[in-house]
Amino acid sequence: MIRRFKKQAFRLHGWIGIKLGILFFTVCLTGTIATLSHELDWVFNSEIRATPQPELVGRNAILANLREAYPEGKIEYWMRPEEAYLCDIVYVRTNGIREYVFTNRYTGEVQGSSRLTIQRFFRDFHYFLFIPFQIGHFTVLLFGFLLFFSLITALIFYKKWWKKLFDLKRGKNTLVLLRSLHRLAGLWSIPFTIIFSLTGIWYFLERSNAGGLSKEVNPAFPKIESRASSSSKPENLTFEIDYDKATEIAQQAIPGLRVTDIVPPQNEQVPIYITGKTDVPLVRSRANRVYLDPYSYEKVEIQKADSISNLMWLNDIADPLHFGYWGGLITKIIWFIFGLGITSLVYSGLWISIKRKYARNQRSALGAWKIFNWSVMGLIFILMNIVLIKQYQIFIQTLIAIDLSFILVTWLLTWTFNLSIRKTGR
Repeated sequence: MIRRFKKQAFRLHGWIGIKLGILFFTVCLTGTIATLSHELDWVFNSEIRATPQPELVGRNAILANLREAYPEGKIEYWMRPEEAYLCDIVYVRTNGIREYVFTNRYTGEVQGSSRLTIQRFFRDFHYFLFIPFQIGHFTVLLFGFLLFFSLITALIFYKKWWKKLFDLKRGKNTLVLLRSLHRLAGLWSIPFTIIFSLTGIWYFLERSNAGGLSKEVNPAFPKIESRASSSSKPENLTFEIDYDKATEIAQQAIPGLRVTDIVPPQNEQVPIYITGKTDVPLVRSRANRVYLDPYSYEKVEIQKADSISNLMWLNDIADPLHFGYWGGLITKIIWFIFGLGITSLVYSGLWISIKRKYARNQRSALGAWKIFNWSVMGLIFILMNIVLIKQYQIFIQTLIAIDLSFILVTWLLTWTFNLSIRKTGR
């Protein structure tokens, strides 16, 4: 009975790895790159770089430069990354087009802009694969369950795995070595596999609002009562807010608050929304929230990270744990390395399964698998282009560069994979 159970676990493990292998690999790889996507922006875009200095310039000084550079624009979001070597990123919409504007938090200078950042691209890719209507989100989140099942089934059929943390078998050919490396990498990745899978499952429950979870952990914005109409009200409220004053009031409301993000209201019934970090560990900046009236700067509502419910606490540690940014660059690098390890598990597991079918002369069985997986990847490529053109309205040069990179990486991975399958001894 136990032997049969283990055999079924092995089959389930293999089914997940081969049937959904390419899509699984894509989800893991894009999530891994997303952990260091801010750093990739720093590497490839000099306009986003900032040299850390002892003092920050006032936000109003930055605002003055933004108003001069984008007189017809509206500020949608003001993000101050926790990485001190990055500029503030201000989302400015002008004539229906959003620009990510890079403003130096130490000098106030507007250093440049882009319609798409590497961070935004890989977050979107990993979040929903560019597939619309929530289908993409739930497709990605289902892999949280599949990753967890893959771990459990592997531990079931791998005998006394806890004794094999240093057991590397070289054998007479590459296949034996790769199988051993696959098992070894899987064992060392267990803690991170648990973190990635459980946070993925949490995201699924949140997005599906299971048991009313989403409403519980994502409170609605408070509304401000309607005001009497007045001709003195500004046409563009986002450029009239005193951001320094708003920041100071938020810091008074939550002692020790380091303001990271500000969402200015797009109409007078919506408050200024301010988030930031305190000394409460692990939680993301949204655990601390301050809502201010955009005219009187009176506090509308306050949420402190040290007084939120247990469910909200779990929700606010999910992102830092999933992407590894809770401890700064060091933890992001660690998460990146183990993310690559899990990605390699998908790759090597797929390789081992296909190699086994080649060895058994079952190549014809791979036909349906190839059609399904490559059809999905082709669909993702098409939808990616639609999103980049319609939503981000990126320049044609950027689109060509992204498309060529996508095709080149896909071709290289496929070519090396097929080459190794054909050449490796049985």
